[in-house]
Amino acid sequence: MHGLEDYREIVGNQIIGEIARRARDLYGKHFLHINSTYQGGGVAEILNSLVPLMNDIGIDTGWRILHGFPDFFEMTKKFHNSLQGEPIHFTERKKRLYFQANGDFATYTHIDHDCIIIHDPQPLPLIKFYKKRQPWIWRCHVDLSHPNDQLWDFLTTFILKYDVVVLSNENYKKGDLPVEQRIIYPAIDPLSSKNIEISEKDISKYLKKFGVHTDKPLITQISRFDKWKDPGGVIRVFKLVKKKVDCRLVLCGNIATDDPEGVRMFERVEKEAKSLTETGDIVLVTDPAASNFIFVNALQRISSVIIQKSIREGFGLVVAEALWKGTPVVASNVGGIPLQILDGENGFLVDPHDTQGFADRIIRILQDPDLSKEMGRKGKEHVRKNFLITRLLMDYLDLLVEMVG
Repeated sequence: MHGLEDYREIVGNQIIGEIARRARDLYGKHFLHINSTYQGGGVAEILNSLVPLMNDIGIDTGWRILHGFPDFFEMTKKFHNSLQGEPIHFTERKKRLYFQANGDFATYTHIDHDCIIIHDPQPLPLIKFYKKRQPWIWRCHVDLSHPNDQLWDFLTTFILKYDVVVLSNENYKKGDLPVEQRIIYPAIDPLSSKNIEISEKDISKYLKKFGVHTDKPLITQISRFDKWKDPGGVIRVFKLVKKKVDCRLVLCGNIATDDPEGVRMFERVEKEAKSLTETGDIVLVTDPAASNFIFVNALQRISSVIIQKSIREGFGLVVAEALWKGTPVVASNVGGIPLQILDGENGFLVDPHDTQGFADRIIRILQDPDLSKEMGRKGKEHVRKNFLITRLLMDYLDLLVEMVG
């Protein structure tokens, strides 16, 4: 684990000193994060870096994982989809299951902290099962711009009990919600194994291990196998690009423990890509060991273009990861992605349904090395200023000082 001083060479003395100063008002306080998975997805990755850093600067901080049965996670995955606008068949049985999983967890999870931070919808009802003696924060990482009305009305009964709702984008704020809403951007950890500088020797080693060849330019999408990431659409884009530039597509993804839908989505992608995987033009990486972040790091560094063709996206930290490594990104103009990509400067923004538009911009980058290099330089600097874990830590400290300092 890294301490705050390890980031000094990256962010400078001023930022390190400012974090230490803001932490003083929180000495002796005890905080708790709760989410639904310890691996897979951006929330778990953020907490893996944020929680140790909070402890390192003198703030006692815990992290607990909501337990649940497969039926619970199947249902909350539908909640996730519905919060992003998809219809849902909402029954009394689903409500009981939602309550039961949270109630069961509460019976053996004692909370005696100065502030509780709940991440995403899965543990949202926990607040109902405790006598509230401290501020509770709901940190929602999902795109809430067009939630299903029925589900949103149901979840609002719990949200109203919270003191603050933290969102990733101004566009997700709900005008009819009488709870304070704050914006905090997610962030990447530049010292994690996924983002730290690695040698060409290590890049070659890990690519070889997972069967990724570099005899031609690589186009890569790294994401969960999730319909909102549109892996089928990525394959269609690739087919258009390949008509102009001989290249290879890598689809690399894990299946999070709280996402049972991911297995079914991968099977559909595997079927759709079958003829191209047989020729080696498409490489699917789904081995559990592919969650090895050094491999993801190597893949993002060696790729000529990273694509993120999300239909909906809460924030999309994979974009910031690629930009940090100096790799240009072509991505959908949705969710938090436009905050990370300055269109035409460090990458390109495209309508998520514009298949030809995606292909045209990827081809442009592949055919113009100078453009690619300049986009890479600007991308890294943009991430340094806005989306590193030290920036996220400062934002949380500001909020917590207001709540309990």
